[in-house]
Amino acid sequence: MPEKHAEPKDRSVARSLLRLWPYVKPVRNRLAGAALVAVVASCLGLVIPLVLKWIVDGPVARQDPGGVWLGALYLLLLGVAEAGLFGLRRWLVARPLAGVEASMRADLYRHLQRLPAAFHDRWPSGQLLSRGTTDLMLLRMFLAFPLTFLLVNATTILVGFVILLVQEWTLGLILLAPVVPLVIICSVFETKYSVVARRAQDQVGDLTTVVEESVLGIRIVKGFGRHRSQAHAFRALALRLRGTELGKGRLLAAIWALITTLPELAIGAALVLGTVQVADGGLSAGTLVAFLSTALALRWPVESIGFLLAMSQESATATERFFEVMDVAEETQEAAVPGPGPKGADPGPGGMVFEGVEFRYPDAEEGSPPVLARIDLRIRPGETMALVGATGSGKTTLTSLVPRLYDTTAGRITLDGEDITAMPRERLRELVSVAFEDPTLFSASIGENVLMGADGAGEEELRRALSVAQADFVHDLPRGIDTQVGEQGLSLSGGQRQRLALARAVVGRPRFLVLDDPLSALDVHTETLVEAALRRVLEDTTAIVVAHRPSTVMLADRVALLSGGRISAVGTHHELLRDNAEYAWLMSGADLPADGDRAADDGVLGTHAPVEEGSTR
Repeated sequence: MPEKHAEPKDRSVARSLLRLWPYVKPVRNRLAGAALVAVVASCLGLVIPLVLKWIVDGPVARQDPGGVWLGALYLLLLGVAEAGLFGLRRWLVARPLAGVEASMRADLYRHLQRLPAAFHDRWPSGQLLSRGTTDLMLLRMFLAFPLTFLLVNATTILVGFVILLVQEWTLGLILLAPVVPLVIICSVFETKYSVVARRAQDQVGDLTTVVEESVLGIRIVKGFGRHRSQAHAFRALALRLRGTELGKGRLLAAIWALITTLPELAIGAALVLGTVQVADGGLSAGTLVAFLSTALALRWPVESIGFLLAMSQESATATERFFEVMDVAEETQEAAVPGPGPKGADPGPGGMVFEGVEFRYPDAEEGSPPVLARIDLRIRPGETMALVGATGSGKTTLTSLVPRLYDTTAGRITLDGEDITAMPRERLRELVSVAFEDPTLFSASIGENVLMGADGAGEEELRRALSVAQADFVHDLPRGIDTQVGEQGLSLSGGQRQRLALARAVVGRPRFLVLDDPLSALDVHTETLVEAALRRVLEDTTAIVVAHRPSTVMLADRVALLSGGRISAVGTHHELLRDNAEYAWLMSGADLPADGDRAADDGVLGTHAPVEEGSTR
């Protein structure tokens, strides 16, 4: 993730906002039509002073009541037409811009699903949520109002000053005097406002993250009585955001005051000079009324510059934040060019094979040792391999490489002789099914959660998977398999969630199965039943099972010991229990051997050479 709350880089607001063009292009005709309607409506407002001039210099000067009433009718018609055109503009943009926002939100969600797991490891979920909600709302508001009115107001000011100069050029020059200082003020404002706008939007993301974590972790908060500390933490972030928003408010107040004051002074000066000219007979009263009316009609287009610039800056920042995510490269769905395997590597034998596999996390410091180093392991077709190791030895990382949640740094993994990097990810994830130690369920029905494990699976496969996972408890729920499990599945117990995750893994009868300690939350009796059913499933698949308990290890044909990021021994459970001190310690919890005895085992635990099938090294 980019540096947290980093100051915005030098960039053009226009260049940032131009990135929205692919989304705006389909509705460009409606937006152009709305802008044209708004320009016409705004220019109609400039006709009103000309009608006033006609009324004052004509019917009023001639004391013609009928002419005055006719002029009033013209003014009424102009006002109604102006209001109607602005209403039409709003109607023209409402539906297409809602579609633009929906399209951007859908693209962001689709993109997030296709980003590598390493991206989600780095980015707080609250920052992603704020980009998909607050930022996109800002962009819709920008397209609906500032984008149009920057053009409308610029056109209105240009036409208005032409009218002023034509009516009385000397007074028009007086009103033009504030232009240069206003341009300088707006430039300074734009630079300063971009900094606080970005900071505020990042802080909204931080606040969203805290709220989300507190809601998902409400049981921990309540269980440890930490509601006060959480409230204090939230309040600190909220106060920091408040300070940033007040900073934005001060900048807006300052520019609004200056943009209002300078034109007002110019209008005041023009009024004094115009009154003198009328008194001297050099200017008609109607012309002065029309001039001042035109000048007053230009007040809002000029005064709104600060507001429109502020919204444009916030929208440019929102665009940058949106594309910070969209610019991250997705996982390639097509086959990649396989990385180089060991020298002279042939297509490889069947089953699941790790050849010289190394892995280092993408955000690891340069020069740091790899998490996995020279992993050489073969799981025969139809065989179940238990993966055992101390906490932090890299077991979960190794299993994550098989479905390519992460890509190996070196070496290769083959499935039935085919390099997984040469497979399209879609096909790979049809072949490989996974069940993680921490089961994740979605806000959907039980049936929908389980059937996520296989496209096209039906009710028969669903019932079989539930039976294998000993998840028949679902039939006792109020709506059976149609029962909604709620967010994160927190309405179920940990063991129930784990059984449903296991059912999801086996529902599609996968050729390869990766199970990360799938039975850790089960009681002894349920575990025994699940193991008996799972053993039948494992007969027809090639599997690797992360295990911490002897009962889970007994599901496997052989065991691989992972130590220090390397496979240090492979053999049956009984062989390793007899011959490997570290394995015996992990399985029994007994004390490790004395230093002298351990030294004798260094050849076992420290070897980096490939492990042959059946070896107990």
